[in-house]
Amino acid sequence: MEISVLGAGGWGTAIAILLHSNGHNVTLWEFNPEYAHTLKTHRENFYYLPNIKIPKDIEITNDLLSAGQGKEMLVISTPTQYIRSSLSPLSNIDLSNSIITSVSKGIEIDSLKLVNEIISDVLINSDKEKISCLSGPSHAEEVAKKIPTVVVAANNDLKIAKKIQSVFSNEYFRVYTSKDVIGVELGGALKNVIAIATGIAVGAGFGDNTIAAIMTRGINEIMNLGLKLGAKKETFFGLSGIGDLIVTCSSKHSRNRFVGEQIGKGKKLKQILEEMKMVAEGVSTAKSVYQLSQKMSIEVPICIEVYKILFEDKDPSEATNQLMLRSLKEE
Repeated sequence: MEISVLGAGGWGTAIAILLHSNGHNVTLWEFNPEYAHTLKTHRENFYYLPNIKIPKDIEITNDLLSAGQGKEMLVISTPTQYIRSSLSPLSNIDLSNSIITSVSKGIEIDSLKLVNEIISDVLINSDKEKISCLSGPSHAEEVAKKIPTVVVAANNDLKIAKKIQSVFSNEYFRVYTSKDVIGVELGGALKNVIAIATGIAVGAGFGDNTIAAIMTRGINEIMNLGLKLGAKKETFFGLSGIGDLIVTCSSKHSRNRFVGEQIGKGKKLKQILEEMKMVAEGVSTAKSVYQLSQKMSIEVPICIEVYKILFEDKDPSEATNQLMLRSLKEE
């Protein structure tokens, strides 16, 4: 199959290598022309996935139009807040024969739209029925090292989800299918906010009890918001829900947990983000979730406190006290 991966961050690079190992003809598109040249010359993603070699027959390009045209599948791995601007040059291209699979995780701040909705807006000549997502507990560093990983592919048409399943699956990367695109996308997006909360607790010196509480009540908040937006409850107890939440809240690879830890230790958000090479999607998603909660009157107290800590400079200890002293209720 002819496949282009649009976005050469760590995850995009790992996906390109995975698909190449499955026997597909893969093109990897990088937004920055200078870095595209570096990737092509050295066959290694020094910034985002160091010490992993990119096979020589993966085509690396900065030409979006050539990467996007005539492909059987496009994999979108661009950070969520940049998808609209980055992919707009493809708006006039006929993509009706392409399966479009997003591996990005987040909610657009201005529109409050999920990734599949952003793609639908931008790629106006695509087949909307073929816009899909792939999500689950899957750090790029581990996938690139062929460590066993399990994820879920979602499309309203199960035939398309099964096609994605067959394209991606191998002996170290197992894919399940789902028809719940909204639930799979929301699980992948919102767990990043809860991971920031977990990191804040770790950085502030709280213990295992606190972390367990944040993760458990966090999945409840994710589910509350998901059900309001039309997702299925059972999705949040699967790979893109509790599965992705566990790995992102507990892993040393988690950028979102790292941001939280630094906040908990007293660093300011601006300084943390300036020092990071990679994008922590949970930061922008925290803003989106806060706006959604206000717009739709959804109770997501942990997410709201994360927003206030990040953007209103609220003290983590004060936020924790307010969460603990909320009115008592049944679980």
